Amino acid sequence: MLKPNITKNTEVSSNQKHNQSPFKLARKRFLRNKLAIAGIAVLILFILAALFAPLLTQHDPTKGDLMLIEKPPSSEHLLGTDSSGRDNFARLIYGARISLTVGFSAMLFTLLIGVITGALAGYYGGKVDNLIMRAADLMLALPFLVLALTIIAILEKVTVGIFVAVIAITSWPTLTRIVRGAFLSLREQEFILGARAIGATDIRIIFKHFIPNAIGPIIVNATLLMATMIIVESALSFIGMGIPQPTPTWGNMISEAQNIRILRDHPEAWVPPGLAILLTVLAINFIGDGLRDTFDPKSNRR
Repeated sequence: MLKPNITKNTEVSSNQKHNQSPFKLARKRFLRNKLAIAGIAVLILFILAALFAPLLTQHDPTKGDLMLIEKPPSSEHLLGTDSSGRDNFARLIYGARISLTVGFSAMLFTLLIGVITGALAGYYGGKVDNLIMRAADLMLALPFLVLALTIIAILEKVTVGIFVAVIAITSWPTLTRIVRGAFLSLREQEFILGARAIGATDIRIIFKHFIPNAIGPIIVNATLLMATMIIVESALSFIGMGIPQPTPTWGNMISEAQNIRILRDHPEAWVPPGLAILLTVLAINFIGDGLRDTFDPKSNRR
């Protein structure tokens, strides 16, 4: 009786695995993370609710009716109304637009600043590195919230764009240090030295070799940064220093419910936005953890 050639089959399976592209291997590792997939589903749900808000409610989230102040939930107002007579459900789903926009835009702006400054510091070193790192140290020496609150207090009017810029300008140093560390570890690699030897320009080396090889930590920190930005927006709006009324955000919805009577008698006014913040941040953190396990070469979740 012939025995199956187990060794040969194992070698074929191993060769097939090695022949797969890095992207396919990374995708398979990510899809095995059930929490990350659940996080994507939750985040997509909130994004769709924000995009199709006009189809989900006919109420204007910025206009109230003094005859409908603090009404309980009903078929007309699913989550009741606030202290200005505005529909809480409309403010919840329209608030998702602002909160998610602030989180995503602030993350992109911070990512842009952090990657550029970190790349320059890690690639050139010397005086450029010292200048950028001393500026980063100065920013890190100042408490983030105090610095952000000071800038916002000086401004006469705070819009979404200004708010995003203030958050990004005060939070770039951490990402800069991460990108700089990744570039320093790559700077003396053989393929970088080879690119320099054949006369490749600095821009080509940075964008063709450095950034693609450092994309893992950049993407992971970008996702976690988005969750942080949503929390920061909610915290600043809660204390009245974020996006001003009547623009709805999850943070200022909770701020409106600070009255003890509302906290006790109208949980529908503050529980939904609180849960929305919690679920969104958890979803983004799960996605970030999944990406970290995907890109980390030493991860055992493979």
